[in-house]
Amino acid sequence: MGTNRANGSLYTEVRDRVARVEFGHPDGNSFVSEMLDRLASEFNALSANSQVGAIILCSEGKDIFCAGASLKELMVVQTPQEGTEFFSGFAKVLNAMRLCTKPILGRVQGKAVGGGVGLVAACDYVFATEAAAIRLSEISIGIAPLVIAPAVERKAGKTGLAELSLSPLEWKNAYWAKEKGLYSRVYDSISELDRDLDFFSVKLASFSPDALQALTSVLWEGTAHWETLLTERAVLSGKLALSKQTRQALEKFRNR
Repeated sequence: MGTNRANGSLYTEVRDRVARVEFGHPDGNSFVSEMLDRLASEFNALSANSQVGAIILCSEGKDIFCAGASLKELMVVQTPQEGTEFFSGFAKVLNAMRLCTKPILGRVQGKAVGGGVGLVAACDYVFATEAAAIRLSEISIGIAPLVIAPAVERKAGKTGLAELSLSPLEWKNAYWAKEKGLYSRVYDSISELDRDLDFFSVKLASFSPDALQALTSVLWEGTAHWETLLTERAVLSGKLALSKQTRQALEKFRNR
């Protein structure tokens, strides 16, 4: 069952030194700004928690992992400042994931779109099912995946980023995502995924915290400039969101 709360939900459970962070929203597990702020804060808190050795990021339901940022919220953006604030949500989350001292494991049970692909790319190790196709649809509504682009490029390379972002209506399957480095393992079913993820996460969390922190730091080498880069990208995205083409595309979405 997914959440029916308009602002979505975010729950964390810690067991065997593994923190399971689960998010949900009735609109395809999409993110409103409040949820993104909460998720960034949660990663910061877990990073400082000595009782946690590893983190699992997952979503509610079986059909979709994450539909990205809330288009309903984007529709009400009226000024460049509001646009910047809207797109800064994922910037904050990606930077919190980048700076996290604990390895973050992704559990991707279904499709990921837009910002959802960014979340996947920012995880350190990702378990996915065959149903976990991905798509960057931003260009089709007049914006671009500028904020999440560095995270996607870090895993899939510039060519992979181009393949995704320049074919906004095309789904890439889970095996394509694995080949490009966005997924680490792909499973036939959710039950198989969960069995291996549970074992893997508990084992990983039992290892030396200092060693894990040192490794995650190495994995994110060369990204210190993201602190300002992602904010700059949010500003540019906010301007694009106010374009005539984008407003027309969003109006069509509203009338569906």
